[in-house]
Amino acid sequence: MTTSREVFLVDGTRTPFLKVRGKRGPFTPVDLAVQCGRPLLARQPFGADAFDMVILGCVNVIADEMNPARVAALRLGMGDQMVAFTVQINCGSGMQSLDTAFRTIREGSADMILAGGAEALSHAPLVLSDDAVDWLSGMQTATGPFATAQSALQVRPRHLKPVVGLERGLTDPITDLGMGQTAELVAHHFGITRTMADTYAVESHLRLATAQKDGTLAEELMPAFDRDGTVYREDDGVRPDSSVEKLGSLKPVFEKPYGQVTAGNASQVTDGASWCILASAEAVERHKLTPIARLVDSEWAALDPSVMGLGPVMSATPLLSRHGFGNTDIDLWEINEAFAAQVLGCLAAWQDERFCRDVLGLEGSFGPIPRDKLNIHGGAIALGHPVGTSGNRIVLHLANALKSTGGKRGVATECIGGGQGGAMILEAA
Repeated sequence: MTTSREVFLVDGTRTPFLKVRGKRGPFTPVDLAVQCGRPLLARQPFGADAFDMVILGCVNVIADEMNPARVAALRLGMGDQMVAFTVQINCGSGMQSLDTAFRTIREGSADMILAGGAEALSHAPLVLSDDAVDWLSGMQTATGPFATAQSALQVRPRHLKPVVGLERGLTDPITDLGMGQTAELVAHHFGITRTMADTYAVESHLRLATAQKDGTLAEELMPAFDRDGTVYREDDGVRPDSSVEKLGSLKPVFEKPYGQVTAGNASQVTDGASWCILASAEAVERHKLTPIARLVDSEWAALDPSVMGLGPVMSATPLLSRHGFGNTDIDLWEINEAFAAQVLGCLAAWQDERFCRDVLGLEGSFGPIPRDKLNIHGGAIALGHPVGTSGNRIVLHLANALKSTGGKRGVATECIGGGQGGAMILEAA
């Protein structure tokens, strides 16, 4: 493992996460990246062209913004010479941008990188069925009025009903399971009940509501302005009046009628972006920067896609073991809340001696993660999960939370659709 150079997270911002409400939102992925990037760059003691490169995670890239990293960099005034590329590893894309930047700086190939994630799920494309595509192809290749009329008569009502691309994207092509169904499997394996999932979801909303009220998020959250002049100041999916009783009235979405996963205890579909500035010790000294945290190490893991929700367990455990850390050595945890049942399944897996021995190779259980150390300001159930952004957000928030609480060391980790997981260790600077 190369540890020749230290890498610091020196600053970062994000937009409010805006809940998708059945129509296109006010921002594209690049719009969002620019909205939080401008104030971030404006408050730095160096020019926007001082970076070595820009890396952006984005899953649902729209047709008008191919390589959104480059489009965003140009719109941010970072110069024609700025190298910028987009990374995609599903839910881990925003963390992958940080990991690529971290390793590039650590090995000495760069000194300062802008790494982020941007996602506008409300702009997910509408996808035609194969039948509809075949019909349109027949129309386009028909020669003469008779053939064109014949092709036109082949139209069927189903051809006019496109599917939102996101719906297909949330179904694993190998197992043919929806992401919610994989969470149901994790819940089944570890005995996670509906009440447990709903209770966890309520806590997420209440913690975010408290953080909004007391100004905890003010340093990392930048307002966004749409073209009509509307200002978006806060994450708008939070429900401070949430209760177990209210959530209990919702019906299961994926496994009816007895499943655990509902719209109330799953992450919300949202739009949002996040950026972090990573720098070497030399860049910190040169620009007189004040780091928030030091990136220590990272790990990626893969597992059966049908239980993809256990990705945090599979990635964070070997990462911590490599450094000789146990659960008591970690002051704060950020686990992306894809589903309440999935997070609770991870917590249960870490306490299951047989699982830890047979799957993780530990001598005994990893041990419990106290709730007062986990997602202390809420998570994706209340905030939302803009897929390409979430991994970046949890690292940024972990760094800020370590600073505000006086913690020494934290872990940010997430499950990744397709059966993977990512994790990073941060230490307070």
